[in-house]
Amino acid sequence: MTVRTRFAPSPTGYLHIGGARTALFAWAYARRHAGRFILRIEDTDIERSTPQAVEAILDGMKWLGLNHDEGPYYQTQRMDRYKEVIGQMLAAGTAYRCYMSKEELDALRAAQEAKKEKPRYDGRWRPEPGKTLPPPPAGVSPVVRFRNPTDGAVAWDDQVKGRIEISNSELDDFIIARADGTPTYNFCVVVDDWDMGITHVIRGDDHVNNTPRQINVLAALGATVPLYAHLSMILGDDGQKLSKRRNSVAVTDYAERGYLPEAVLNYLARLGWSHGDDEIFSMAQFVQWFDLDHITASAAQFNTEKLDWLNAHYIKSADDGRLAGEVASRLARRGVDPEAGPRLESVVALYKDRAANLNELADAIEPLVVFVHPAPELQAQHLTAAARAALKSLRERLKAAAEWKKIVLGPAIKETCTEHNLKMPQVAIPLRVALLGQPQSPAIDAVVEALGREETLKRLDAVL
Repeated sequence: MTVRTRFAPSPTGYLHIGGARTALFAWAYARRHAGRFILRIEDTDIERSTPQAVEAILDGMKWLGLNHDEGPYYQTQRMDRYKEVIGQMLAAGTAYRCYMSKEELDALRAAQEAKKEKPRYDGRWRPEPGKTLPPPPAGVSPVVRFRNPTDGAVAWDDQVKGRIEISNSELDDFIIARADGTPTYNFCVVVDDWDMGITHVIRGDDHVNNTPRQINVLAALGATVPLYAHLSMILGDDGQKLSKRRNSVAVTDYAERGYLPEAVLNYLARLGWSHGDDEIFSMAQFVQWFDLDHITASAAQFNTEKLDWLNAHYIKSADDGRLAGEVASRLARRGVDPEAGPRLESVVALYKDRAANLNELADAIEPLVVFVHPAPELQAQHLTAAARAALKSLRERLKAAAEWKKIVLGPAIKETCTEHNLKMPQVAIPLRVALLGQPQSPAIDAVVEALGREETLKRLDAVL
């Protein structure tokens, strides 16, 4: 058997971080077993589905590197197939037309609620041996309902939650096609999984209640029932369910906030799954290790501090050229010409050990690209008369430096300290303020080397 998994988002908004974890687990399981990963866009909610949301989902998947083997398939392009199967089910007696009006259904539900009964369809249009149905009312377009078994139970061995069994008496004859002929979600999913040969359905546990209905429809169609694995929800840092109001939940948010995709993937992989005490691992390792047995059934809690720690690790180990490109794009979006300063690749190497995300990296590097005149309070604090005198001496030494390299620049700064009887911080911090408009930076000789002779002297002249 070839393993076939799928990720099937609804394009009614962004790619949610919880959906990204579902996609990651389904992708990894297919890759682990040399199978196929299918992307399916469940866009039957015409009013809420938008092309922009589809694009956001595809962009999010691409950014994460979760490449699909087939698709994307769109449910709106498969309507003829759904109608074909509904016709077959009507002919086979596993589905039937129901002419119950909305008013009748509302009245039924109100009566059931008054009796504190579970609201459910009462089967009045369900054909049964010996039962006489009334003639179809004029002017009423019927819905199509699935003829759910009335006895026995539907059960499955969930790969995460264990054995689940639901009595068929708890399930009513749900609608598989609306009065206008459009098929419903629970029906489309079944036909899609059947046609696409899905062997493992890995999805969020908000779908658990849909599963018994879908299994019964699959059985009615004579289709093979896939294995199901329902993933627990993700809680936010506050212990509450992730919500757009309180949390960054869109994958695009993490890209904008300066996270690397490998850090997000590594972090998501550990949300509800583990491999011993391993915290940092590549996607190749994850695929090699991943199985459904080690997914926890309890809710996973998001920890932004842990994600930040992982992201800092991946930034430190990232290629300087790649980081330079990320910084350049961020500077450009701020209206800063990334070509206006020193070569970004060399500067990134100085700063990447100090940044938790790409935005922080761009923030730190921007003063090397665009001169920031030090604020008056910084000048008053650090550019004292003694400091200015030392920096003027240093300027002359730097101007006369035979070579613009740390091996020459570092000694020049030390000689200036000696000449003025000052400690290194008493010269280095004022120098940072004069050159960058801030008192912190990596090793000052490396910063001066990166700025270059002309720019360094020009900035000193502007301040002294």
